[in-house]
Amino acid sequence: MLEVRNVDTRYGKIQALWDICLEVNQSEIVALVGANGAGKTTLVDTISGLLQPAAGSVLFQGERIDCLPSHVIVGLGISHVPQGGKVFPDMNVRENLEMGSYPINAWKQKTETFEQVFQLFPRLQERQKQLARTLSGGEHQMLAIGRALMSKPTLCIFDEPSYGLAPLLVKEMFRIIQNLREQGITILLIEQNVRQSLEIADRAYVLENGRVNLQGACDELLQSDYVRKAYLGL
Repeated sequence: MLEVRNVDTRYGKIQALWDICLEVNQSEIVALVGANGAGKTTLVDTISGLLQPAAGSVLFQGERIDCLPSHVIVGLGISHVPQGGKVFPDMNVRENLEMGSYPINAWKQKTETFEQVFQLFPRLQERQKQLARTLSGGEHQMLAIGRALMSKPTLCIFDEPSYGLAPLLVKEMFRIIQNLREQGITILLIEQNVRQSLEIADRAYVLENGRVNLQGACDELLQSDYVRKAYLGL
């Protein structure tokens, strides 16, 4: 479904990614893990069209998308839940959700999609008229995910969905991600919470200093001495 081929990304003269190769197959959860500053957000911003690669290519469903603007990429079926959610604080919950449904096909189905989002997040239905800036951290993240789902994605990219959440809410967030995969949405999951990511994903890539240092099936990576020492504290 998604293929990143030999991508370099720069901020001006500063190179942040080197020769990144990554694949996400349909119906998979693929985890991208690494420490702060490893380049995870830079990579997903490149996939989403927020940054242009200096070299290499990004393909979705076999077609290059690295030359396309972000709003066109969303219309093709890729939704991106950014780190921290970044909802519209002075819009209410329903208005925020509606903003996610602007692609033509999604707009035509928005009534049905509202019901699906409210079924997944009943709390959002209860708070439809509440301003986003008044929501709790967990509700804020639910709203960001709900807004992404309103565009009817086939691939959803989550950038640090557990960021700033209490432990019980982190567990719930990972359960929601698994639920979305069961509903047919392919997931690219970017996380610092390495253990929980590897426990729910099929495959994973370990990013260090802008390079893919390790990749493989998650059950194998969980047994890797390097991963256990560097990321699991074992």
